[in-house]
Formats: sequence, C-alpha cells, structure tokens
Amino acid sequence: MSWDAEVDFLVVGSGAGGMTAAVVAAVRGADVLVLEKTGYFGGTTALSGGVVWMPNNADMKRGGLSDSESDAVTYLKQVVGPDVAESKLRAYVREGNKMLAFMEANADLRFEAALRYADYYPDLEGGKTGGRSMEPQPTSRRKLGKLSPTLRYPDYLSGFMRFAVTVKESRELMDLTLKGKWIMLRNMLVYYLDLPSRIKKMPDNRMTLGRALVVRLRLALERLGVNVQLNTAAKELVFENGRVTGLVVEQDGQRRRIRARKGVLLAAGGMGQNVALRQQYGQLPTGETFSSDSPGNVGDAIVMGKAIGAALEFMPCAWWTPAVKLPDGEIQALISGKSMPGSIFVDGTAKRFCNEAAPYEDVVKALWDNHARGNDSVPSYMVFDARARREYMMGPLVPGKVQPDAVLPKSYFESGFLNRGDSWQALAEQIGVPAEQLEKTIEQHNRFAETGRDEDYGRGDSATDRYYSDPKITPNPNLAPMVEPPFYAIPVYPGDLGTKGGLKFDEQARVIDEAGQVIDGLYVTGNCAGSVMGNSYPGAGSTIGPSMTFGYVAAMHATQE
Repeated sequence: MSWDAEVDFLVVGSGAGGMTAAVVAAVRGADVLVLEKTGYFGGTTALSGGVVWMPNNADMKRGGLSDSESDAVTYLKQVVGPDVAESKLRAYVREGNKMLAFMEANADLRFEAALRYADYYPDLEGGKTGGRSMEPQPTSRRKLGKLSPTLRYPDYLSGFMRFAVTVKESRELMDLTLKGKWIMLRNMLVYYLDLPSRIKKMPDNRMTLGRALVVRLRLALERLGVNVQLNTAAKELVFENGRVTGLVVEQDGQRRRIRARKGVLLAAGGMGQNVALRQQYGQLPTGETFSSDSPGNVGDAIVMGKAIGAALEFMPCAWWTPAVKLPDGEIQALISGKSMPGSIFVDGTAKRFCNEAAPYEDVVKALWDNHARGNDSVPSYMVFDARARREYMMGPLVPGKVQPDAVLPKSYFESGFLNRGDSWQALAEQIGVPAEQLEKTIEQHNRFAETGRDEDYGRGDSATDRYYSDPKITPNPNLAPMVEPPFYAIPVYPGDLGTKGGLKFDEQARVIDEAGQVIDGLYVTGNCAGSVMGNSYPGAGSTIGPSMTFGYVAAMHATQE
C-alpha cells in the first residue's frame, strides 16, 4: 500500500485532548502530526471555561482541602453508576494527576484549584465542597505571534463584556462585591488601554478560561516542532489485518493517505451540530440543536470508527445545559445566572418544573422530561423582576445598575429575546403563557422565598446551588421574592456543551469493537468517545478533564515501545 506521508502518531482534532496527546507523544520522541478540520485550532475547548475536574489534586491540598483516590472513586461510583467500570474510574483519577504534573513540567501549563467550587453532588459520600475543579492560569494572546489569527475565539466576548475574566474573577463579578468591582475596573482598563489591539480591533490580549488552555498547548506544540495542519478533514480510517495503520484525509479538495506507525488518536469532538445523527440516537425530539459545540463537530470520528466495527456507548447523552439564543442567532450556555435569587424557570403552562440552581445537566434533563409529559418546554422562560435585573447578571445581560435597559440594543426587545411588562399579566401576554397560572406560580415562589425553603424542588439546599447566589439574601441566598416591576422573561432552550456518546474505549484509551476486542492502533478521547462520566456530570470540568487525561494515556501507551 502506498502512502503520501508517514508519522509515528497521528492526532485528529486540536482541542485540549488532542493537543495534550500530541505534546506527550512529542516529548517522548515521537514524530507527531495534528489534523484540524476547520481553519482554527482549539475546538470546543477554546469556547469553554477551560476547567478540568481533577480529584485528589495537589493544589487543593495546598489550599487546605483533603481528598483521596478512595473518596473520588466512592463519589464517582454513586454519580456515574454501574455503566462505567470501576477500573476505568480509577484509571481516570490516578492518571489525571500524572497528566497534570507532566503538562506543568513540559508545556508551561498549570491549573489552579477553585477552592469554593463544589462538586455537583457534594452531599454524596466522597463528594467535596471545593477544590476538584481547576482552571488554567491566564496567558497572553501575543505569545502566539503569527499563529494568533488561527485561534478559535468565542463570539460571546463582545458588547459590554468583551474583556476576559477567570472563573475565580467571575464569582466576584456575580456578587459585584468591592473586590468584584475592582476586578471589573482593572480588566476594563487593561483592555481599553491596549491601544494597538483596540486600533486593530483585536480581541482581548489576556487569555483566560478555555483560550488560556489551548494557547498554552499550541505554544508547547510549536516549541516541540509538532506540525498542526488546519483545513484538513479526516475521511476514512485505514484498517488492515485487524489494525488501524493510518488515515485518509482531504485537504484543498485532494485526498491523501497518511500512515501512522504507532497509532491514530481520534480527538475530533462529538456530534453536537449534527441534528440528523443526534436524532438517530434518540436526541433532540424537537428537531433543533441549541449546542455550544464547535461548528465542525458533526460526528466524523464516530462515523469513521463505527465503519470499522467500533462499539458505541452513551449515544443518547449530551453535556446538557440551559441556553439562550441572542437576536443574531448565537447560542450561549446559561450557567450561572439561572440560580440567582429573584428568578425562576417556567414552561409553556407557566409552571415551574425544576430546581433552577441545580447542575445545568440536571436542569435540561428535567426540561426534557417535562416536555415529554406534554408540557411545552421548548422554549421555557427565565422570569425575573426589576431587582434581580438591576443587581445581577441574568444570562448575557449585565446588571442593570451597570447597563440599564435604555442602553441595551433595541434588537433585544424587538426580537423577543428580552421581554418586559409592567405586570405579570402583561408579561404573560408577551410570552404566550396563561397569566392566571403565572401569577399563581410567582405567588407560591414568593412564599418559598419568605420562608427560605423551596418545598417543590429544594432550590438553595445544596452547596452547588449556593455557589452562584447572593449571600446578602436571607434566609435562602438562592430565593428572593419577585415583586418589583417591571418584570422580565428570556426564552430558555435545551442546549448543550457538546455530546458525550461515542466510541467505547478501555483503560488505555484503546477503542473497543462490537465483540469486545481492542482495535489495535486506534485510540480515542474527548467527546467522540463514550464518556467515562457516563450519563452524568460529577463536577465542573468533567468534559475537559477526561479528554486531557485519556489523551495523555493514549500517547503514553502508543509511544511505550
């Protein structure tokens, strides 16, 4: 068989998992090639918070928090359930910390523990009230030099909030504490005083969150001399005598065959933007996707793997999150604002259906369950009063005391993205829900706010609920009466951060076929892999943490000989 090129290790995808694997393989002396389907590196990681969920990490212990592999596995077994082998969970916890140490030593990549960011189910045995979720240290976009235009950059960093913040900073900004106000002022000054970038209309030079992560990884690849080819689509796995030996790719309209002597790693993302494929596996009953997934993620790796007999798992599952749709059609995940006091979610019947402050995956699962029972929930609505609008960020809306209604884009109101009424009845008419029932729902919520106890859904009972809340509100920082007009409503959709079903793999990140046997030469990580987290979400960073960890594992295994 003839080949157009040969390398040791071939990586498909330039998100965190793929680039981590490429760094590891290159440090270990392999000739590595990274392929990226689109014209930008970074994948969905670049659009994300960049957080990794890593139990028993050294930084949380430096911060005074205790953890152990035993606690982590005990917690994971309860959250993930029996669908993922305990040996695989243990491999994640053990190898994840090795990966962090390797990347700090070889890629100038260090993560800091968020000591106040709780696991999503901290009351379960082995759960923790902080420290397992970690974020990358900020860095500078200018370090990329000529590579800067090829960084995938999120559209949501625009308008008033165009300057970058870290996870820790965002927590202070939510409260608008004195420290939070100083952080906002400092970051705004750094942004606007960067005159060369402002003249060229460049994004913020300060890279945080997922951008910080992928920039550091890309710089490491550059230092190691790893070739990253953009606009190169993987089309077909070359499968010979029971082993994957290479890949057929398409670049500039031409097909090429690339041999991979030590292995191929599929790290190409899930199928978040492929409605037909998702419906084939039982997702998206309304026929629409509200995904924050990278535009190129349409399931290519899953289709290629299945074509050579790879087993699939968790295909109906996604990393669900409530989402809003801006007037221009842009989808934004609704992570934090959904839990602030003075707001609730209602469906098309004007009734609540969930604990809005619960982990975002659970909120959307509740939304889909409610929709399946015949209650129109797509969209649902986040309703709130003038006090909440004035004090907090409500989705993409900056607090009204910083950006009042008068200076908001007119398109917000004209498009129906933001609805406003002087009474609950007027608001109900705008959004098309029964006014009498909406008033009853608000009255009941207000009673719960007065007593501090959400008798229907337990909002505010968990440390996870209270991470995004207002400690000045008593007796429950997640509940406040909604009494001050005008009243507002924003449509809320069942969005996701990507899908989590894909190719089944073992503890070495090797793909498994339908007969339960390893497919030699083929590895997988990230959202094109069946998630080690199953149909669950143990804590913030449960997507990127496993992606990087099993990318590391794959590269270590492929280069061991």
